[in-house]
Amino acid sequence: MTAITAAMVKELRERTDAPMMECKKALTATNGDIEAAIKKMREEGQAKAEKKAGRTAAEGVIVIKVSDDNKKAVMVEINSETDFVSRDDNFSKFANEVGKVALSEGCDTAENLLAAKLGDDTVDSARKALITKIGENINVRRVANFKTDGHLGVYVHGGRIGVVVEITGGDTDLARDLAMHVAALSPLVALPEEVPEDVLTREKEIFVAQARESGKPDEIIEKMITGRMRKFLEEVSLTGQAFVKDPSKKVADLLKENDAKVIRFTRFEVGEGIEKETVDFATEVMQQAKG
Repeated sequence: MTAITAAMVKELRERTDAPMMECKKALTATNGDIEAAIKKMREEGQAKAEKKAGRTAAEGVIVIKVSDDNKKAVMVEINSETDFVSRDDNFSKFANEVGKVALSEGCDTAENLLAAKLGDDTVDSARKALITKIGENINVRRVANFKTDGHLGVYVHGGRIGVVVEITGGDTDLARDLAMHVAALSPLVALPEEVPEDVLTREKEIFVAQARESGKPDEIIEKMITGRMRKFLEEVSLTGQAFVKDPSKKVADLLKENDAKVIRFTRFEVGEGIEKETVDFATEVMQQAKG
């Protein structure tokens, strides 16, 4: 039986970034064979990651990386199960490195980002190793990739809301102001005419039902619906909204003043659209007591 030395444990720890006791345990199981220990730890990590894959991960961070010339940007949402882990140094380091990879490789989907190289391995392998280390499910959920000949404005609020805006005309400061606006007011689209037809139909049906209840004549009802639809389009489109830094003007006016045009924007908010599990702790304890 090979004696497991502190130097062996140190080397394995440096190569895997795993806890010291896990390294010692793996070396003991493999009779001091470091390469075999690494393989064993990876296999065990894969099994642990797969076991945790079904667990809801709706916390996390939004990471944005921008090229030096401000012509390329990526935004990535990376999720954890708890807010506590999302503030862990290991998680933060992983998220930061993944953002760098997404920018350098031009990744535009979670799938090709997970397959991209991170050091000597892939992002997905690093993700699974992190799951093993911290004991929570970790997901690289989505990616937005921007490349422009115009200007990019980026804004991250508290690590939980991220926005990238692409404009032509104007300058980077204007683009960043627009990104802050989008973060605050969350418009659905850039222009009123971009609102999807199904959304318009749904809203109109609601307005019609409300107007009918008023008992007013049909011609008045039609005017009410037209007015409400116009107001709705202003509320959900970026150009129709009052500019958050100066509500006396609309975003459309701001763009006109700067001879600028919004090409597109993307807004990510951590966990949006993920159905979170509601835990009834009293029932859980009672079930454990009975079981």
